[in-house]
Amino acid sequence: MSTEAKSEDDLREEVTNFLRRNFPQIQMHGGSAAITNLNVEEGSVSLQLGGACSGCGISPMTIQAIKSRMTKEIPEITQVHADTGMGGGDGGMTPSFPGETRGGDLDSDDDEGPQAPF
Repeated sequence: MSTEAKSEDDLREEVTNFLRRNFPQIQMHGGSAAITNLNVEEGSVSLQLGGACSGCGISPMTIQAIKSRMTKEIPEITQVHADTGMGGGDGGMTPSFPGETRGGDLDSDDDEGPQAPF
């Protein structure tokens, strides 16, 4: 590896190849990853995960793995910002369980879910 600074185009290509090589499941599962900002001077890259990643429950783990591995594998990158576009950084989703109500009125004051047959 040379001590010469990489151009923005070279670094962009390296980040793209890193994602294809290390995270093929993004595309295989119907998702996408796009570089939205690359700052060579700061060593930062911003990624937008879209498609199926936007509603995927494991996208926060994928984002964490990208952040951890990219900064180790590409020395010029010291900061990785990634988002699924769902807001809040956690995918914007909360778990729900059978019988749980989320507000609203369905002609019932308290919906406790189905009653056990015993």
